[in-house]
Amino acid sequence: MPTFRRATVERVIAERPGLQRLSVAMGDGSAARAYALTQLTGGCAPGDEVILNTTAVELDLGTGGWHFVHWNLSRDELVSPGPDHIMKIRYTSLQADVGTDELSDSRCDDPIDGVPVVACFVHSQVAAVAAAFRLHRPEGRLAYVMTDGASLPIAMSDLVHDMKTKGLLCGTVTTGHAFGGDLEAVTVPSALGLAVHALGAEAVVVGMGPGVVGTGTRLGTTALEVAPILDAAESAGGIPIMCVRASSGDPRGRHHGISHHSVTVATMTHARPFVADTPETATLLPGVRPIAVTPPDPVETLGHFDLRVTTMGRTVHEDLAFFEAACAAGALAGRIAEIPETGAAPRYSELSRWASSVGTMSTEERSSGEVPSR
Repeated sequence: MPTFRRATVERVIAERPGLQRLSVAMGDGSAARAYALTQLTGGCAPGDEVILNTTAVELDLGTGGWHFVHWNLSRDELVSPGPDHIMKIRYTSLQADVGTDELSDSRCDDPIDGVPVVACFVHSQVAAVAAAFRLHRPEGRLAYVMTDGASLPIAMSDLVHDMKTKGLLCGTVTTGHAFGGDLEAVTVPSALGLAVHALGAEAVVVGMGPGVVGTGTRLGTTALEVAPILDAAESAGGIPIMCVRASSGDPRGRHHGISHHSVTVATMTHARPFVADTPETATLLPGVRPIAVTPPDPVETLGHFDLRVTTMGRTVHEDLAFFEAACAAGALAGRIAEIPETGAAPRYSELSRWASSVGTMSTEERSSGEVPSR
């Protein structure tokens, strides 16, 4: 059950559209920090009395020690009408009529013929994909579709803020119950159409925001959303690319080497997704179509754009394989986007030629590969 506590705002530490970072004094006089999602609860000022949801901090979860403002007691009401009747976070006290761009742009239904769509397992992969894509294609247009598999407000992502500030993204679409993007969508398939036809993206990266949920089991993780994302991309006429989750620094055996998440998704998706052959054992994943890619150095790539990214607290130096695999997926999307012929058929034809150049592994390497079984 949730825990709510009263506090007083002492100062606004920082703010940007959709988010304030606050220093607060708790009822017992102790100092604490809190986020205010201004699209839901409005802004806060020093001296305001607020009700905080303190549940995650008291459970020692991954919010970094920050509470969330549930309501600002300094106001009796908050009236902020949305553009239409579509609600997100439905049937909760914070449901909001953020609207949806499907109602104003029917191109959401149009095919995205030949557009590469990179599906990510965790949020930190998105930045590496975006940086590698831009390094490979400096004038390329990449859009980010954020799902509701983790954080719902896109304003919570420092990475998205940094990527947009540095011009790595041409825009964002929040889908499902996620909200706060440049465009709002109800489903991933319609979000892909909006990304391509409304934002003018020539490639799309799709994935959840910060805070993937996992239970250590094969099926109990929000990362499994990658399977239907790949299916949606292929169904819409796009080119599905799975951003393989791999690790050289994760102490958990199920994620070391090729993550069990990647294996499970490969067995669940109906698409035959393309994967970069980094790490090489990714070519052993069932049903994938490997493409030979020379990934850019992840340290140099992230450094070039001054992106500070960690995965589960590990830096690029501490988990090189994770960022190499994500950079390889971004580079693959960039290569596909620069094929002069647009449309799915000519690009699939070119990809078939590329696939024939993937090196083969020896029988010994295949039998001792790091890809775990189901």
